[in-house]
Amino acid sequence: MKYLRWCVVLLFLILPLGACTQKEQASGKGKVQIVTTLFPLYDFARVVGGDRVEVSLIIPPGVEPHSFEPKPEDMVRINRAGLFVYTNPYMEPWVAGLIKGIDRKRLTVVDASTGIAFLPAGDHDDDHDVNEGGHHHGGMDPHVWLSIPNARKMVDTIAAALEAKDPTNADFYRKNAAAYGDKLAELDRKFQAGLSSCGTRRFFHGGHYAFGYLADRYGLQYVSAYAISADAEPRPQKLTAMIDQIRSTGTKYIFYEELISPRVAETIARETGATLLKLNGIHNLSRDELHGGATYLSLMEQNLANLRMGLQCR
Repeated sequence: MKYLRWCVVLLFLILPLGACTQKEQASGKGKVQIVTTLFPLYDFARVVGGDRVEVSLIIPPGVEPHSFEPKPEDMVRINRAGLFVYTNPYMEPWVAGLIKGIDRKRLTVVDASTGIAFLPAGDHDDDHDVNEGGHHHGGMDPHVWLSIPNARKMVDTIAAALEAKDPTNADFYRKNAAAYGDKLAELDRKFQAGLSSCGTRRFFHGGHYAFGYLADRYGLQYVSAYAISADAEPRPQKLTAMIDQIRSTGTKYIFYEELISPRVAETIARETGATLLKLNGIHNLSRDELHGGATYLSLMEQNLANLRMGLQCR
């Protein structure tokens, strides 16, 4: 019923705008309008599109995106765009219903995870119960952008969509994507070198299971306080086992993440004497970070520095 109401709203609000927008894009006079969901997609689209596009982020700064659902006015913004880029069906399950009310002849909908192999929610570590919140994401881990090679594929997918939408500037988009791909490859090499020789390869996270792809890429062991859903709560026995592990291994640091209350990580830190370190899942940014010019590259560089500290790397 909710999507039906949205469709009625769209019929009255969008149809009068469609012809104008279509003519403007066809003439090449207007920039390609791109609407994205998560911050990494917003950042990738800005880099690839340069001054030939206008990119907007549908999730407001400071909002944790796992429980986000678009409002009717968001639907209007999406339908006015030339490209709508979302992360994947597991991260934004609401997209399937949303696109039923959209004019697909004019709007290109881009699944940025095309060609990416998903990991199971919670991975195969016995420390994780994949049924604890994992059903919200179809049993798959949606945080694909935290593997840098995956991020590179997402950039190429966005570039290909832009080339098809605006063939006049195809070479421009292709060159931007290639140059950014080189930066991502260099960042990946930094991670591989920086995490190659560490005192431990296990890191503990007092939040939801978000860093499975990062751990998988660099051969790290990852333990989170609770499962894939950011709305989940850790089970008491899981929390106790995690505290015991941290004490027995002499772990000095416990990680927390952006835009989610660090309450659980703070509790673990008090019980173990561990120090809190931030590990950014890069779902979304605070208003200050967005206005301060933070990027996917800069946030991943910060993650590398904090991982090196937390894992006691040489």
